[in-house]
Amino acid sequence: MSKNLSLLSGRKGIKDNLFEKLSASDLSPETLKVLAKEYLIGEANLMGTASFYDFLKKENDAKKVHVCNGTACLLAGTQEQVKVDLGTQFKPEEIGEICCLGRCHENAAFQLDGKNYSGINGQDLQTVLAHKSLDTKDEYYVESVSKEAVLIQPFSGVAQYYDLFTELYTKPKATILTEIINANLRGRGGAGFPIGLKIEACKKALGHQKYIVCNADEGDPGSYTDRYLLEHQPHAVLFGMLVCGYLVGADTGILYIRAEYPESVDKIQQAIFEFEAWSELHPFDFSFKIIKGAGAYICGEETALLASIEGQRPEVRIRPPYPTEEGLFGYPTLVNNVETLANLHFILEKGATLYQTLGTKKSTGTKLICLDSFFNRPGVYEVEFGMPLSDIIQQLGQGFKHPVKALHIGGPLGGVVPESKWQDLTLDFESFYQSGFHLGHASILSIPEQFPMIKYLEHLFEFTANESCGKCFPCRLGSQRGKEMMQQAQAKKYKINRILLDDLLMTLEEGSLCGLGGALPIPVRNILDYFSEELTTYFKQH
Repeated sequence: MSKNLSLLSGRKGIKDNLFEKLSASDLSPETLKVLAKEYLIGEANLMGTASFYDFLKKENDAKKVHVCNGTACLLAGTQEQVKVDLGTQFKPEEIGEICCLGRCHENAAFQLDGKNYSGINGQDLQTVLAHKSLDTKDEYYVESVSKEAVLIQPFSGVAQYYDLFTELYTKPKATILTEIINANLRGRGGAGFPIGLKIEACKKALGHQKYIVCNADEGDPGSYTDRYLLEHQPHAVLFGMLVCGYLVGADTGILYIRAEYPESVDKIQQAIFEFEAWSELHPFDFSFKIIKGAGAYICGEETALLASIEGQRPEVRIRPPYPTEEGLFGYPTLVNNVETLANLHFILEKGATLYQTLGTKKSTGTKLICLDSFFNRPGVYEVEFGMPLSDIIQQLGQGFKHPVKALHIGGPLGGVVPESKWQDLTLDFESFYQSGFHLGHASILSIPEQFPMIKYLEHLFEFTANESCGKCFPCRLGSQRGKEMMQQAQAKKYKINRILLDDLLMTLEEGSLCGLGGALPIPVRNILDYFSEELTTYFKQH
C-alpha cells in the first residue's frame, strides 16, 4: 500500500508537496477532502499522517509557547523554573513541550512565536514575554583542533567557493567518485557507512528521476553540530548535495530540516538564494528545496524521513530495497547527514590523500563534537578521529563546572561512559565499539553525580516510547514496558526482575526495524553494568 501512496504523492513532484500542504492546512474535514481528491489519497491516510506529528496534533493547537524537554535541559535541571516563569504570562494549557532546541550549551530553552531562546531568566525573560524582541546571543565556543580544518574554517565567498564545482564539472564522474571512495568518508549521522559506496549504488540504479536528500533532522537531544553547520557553514552542505547530484544524475536536492531549528531554516534559505544567483551564470541545472519537519524524532531515520516528505505517516520501511534503489516517490534517492555532505568540498579541493592523513586508518577525517553546559567551555569542536576522550574533556572542555559521573555520548541511543572509562577511549567508531559503547552522532552529555541512574533509565525508555513510529511491536511495546518497570521501581515496593529486563532488551535489539528500538539496549546495558551498585535497591536479588 505504501508504494502506491508514494507514487500517488509523487505525481505532482516535489514542488507541489503533499506534506507541506498538510503542515500548512487547518486539517479540517473539508480541507482533507479537498487534498484527498487532489492527490487521490484517502482522507483516513491523510489524517493518519497529520495526527502523527507533535506540531500538527489538534490537542496542541492551544499551545503558545513550548519548553524544551531534551536530555541536556533535563540533566541541567533548568526547565521547571522556565515553566514557572512562563506561567506568569501564559495559562498552563498554553505551555507545551518540544524536544531539544539544540541550545544544550546553556539550557533553559524554549520556543516562542517560531523563535528559540535559551540561557535567559529574570528581567530578560520578562522582556521577551512582553515584547518578543530580545535576541539571545546563542554564543558558544567554536574551534578546530585538527591539523587540517575541514569543517570549521572561514567562508571564501560564493563565487570562489563554487569555482571548485565548475572545475569538477569538466572531469569524468568516475574520477570524482574514486576520490570520494578513496577518502573513506563514513556517515556522520551515527551509522558510519561510507558515502562513496552509497553514491556509487545510487549512480548505478535505474530511474529517469533521482533525488538527493539531506537529513537535517538532528533530533538527538544533546546534539547541535548539524545546527552549527546549517547556520554557519550552509554552503558546505549545499555544495556536498550539488556534487552528489552531479555524480548520480539528480537535478533536485531536498533539505529536510526540523521545525525545532527555525534559525537553521532561515540561514539555509538565504544560502540557497545566494547559490541560485551564482548558478544562473553557469550551464548546469540543480535546484534545492527545504522541507520543514513537524515534530517527530523518528524522521531522523532515512526511510521514515522519505515517507514524511511523501505525506505518509513517517514509519520505518523494511530494507531492502534501500533508498538508493527505491527511495523518494519510488525513485533512486541518496540520503546523507548534514555533516557527511559538508566534508565533500575539502576532499575534492585538497584530495583524498590529505584527508586520509587525518584521523585513524578506519575512521578517517575529522568529527564535530558538541559539549553541553556542564563543561567549562561548552561548544562545537572539530577533532580528528582518534583523539583521546580524556583530552576532549580536559583540554577542550576544560573540565566540568559540577561533579559528573558519566558521559552519554552519541545521543539517546549512544553509549553511557562512566568516569572510570574516560582514560581508555579514543573518539572513533572502533574504540567505542570494542569497549561496548556506541559513538553515534558524538554529542557529549554530562550526567551529574546527583542525578539518579534509575531516573535516567526511565527517561531513555520514555523517550523511545514517545518517539517510536509504532510500526514494530518490539519498539512500540517494549519501550513502554521498560518505562513502566522503572517508574514502578521508584514509586512502589516493586523490584525489577533482571532476567525479565534482559529478555526485554534482547527483544528490542533483535526485533526492532530500526535503531530507535534496536540501539536502546546499548545505553541501558552500559548503565546496568557500570552503575549496578547504585541500582541494587531497585532490583530483585538472585
